[in-house]
Amino acid sequence: MRTSTQAGGRPRESRVDHAIQTTVRELLAEVGYANLTMDLVAARAGIGKAAIYRRHSSKAEMVFSAVVHGMDLQPVADTGSLRTDLRDTVIDVLGRVAEPSVRAGTPTFLAELAVNKEMSARFQSTLVARETACVETVLDRAVARGEISHKPDPAVVHATILGTVTAWLHMLQRDDYADLPDQLADILTNGLTGS
Repeated sequence: MRTSTQAGGRPRESRVDHAIQTTVRELLAEVGYANLTMDLVAARAGIGKAAIYRRHSSKAEMVFSAVVHGMDLQPVADTGSLRTDLRDTVIDVLGRVAEPSVRAGTPTFLAELAVNKEMSARFQSTLVARETACVETVLDRAVARGEISHKPDPAVVHATILGTVTAWLHMLQRDDYADLPDQLADILTNGLTGS
């Protein structure tokens, strides 16, 4: 099935796009970002390396496309409670960051973002902006319900969630995160409501 045409080229096949994305996620979990190569992806996916380079100019682009694009980020369902909405938001973020391919690739990918300003800008305008918008929805609901008197900066609340999850998984190397959503939701709720 062909889905799109490149400027001056033949149409791209969605089957190849899917094979690349699936293979990248599998290999990230198996070998990590540092050991992932275009050759390895091409061999595992059963496609030519040229097919990858027609779609992605670098390994970082390929990983970004496979991991970040396609994430369906929606605000959590309104539970009627700031604490529960925050807990569910932490569960969503934790689910994305702890997913094996994302977890394996995160440390090196973050290093890439530090030196690749274009990639960093895209990351900020896609994943970070969408996750922050989800947090903002949760905060707007809490203001509307009267649980908090004013809305704090959603970026700060999002950074608190994402930073805690990232530190727990990568800096502290903790795998025991079942209680983390409740604990972080309690801390955030107490801080936001002044209780």
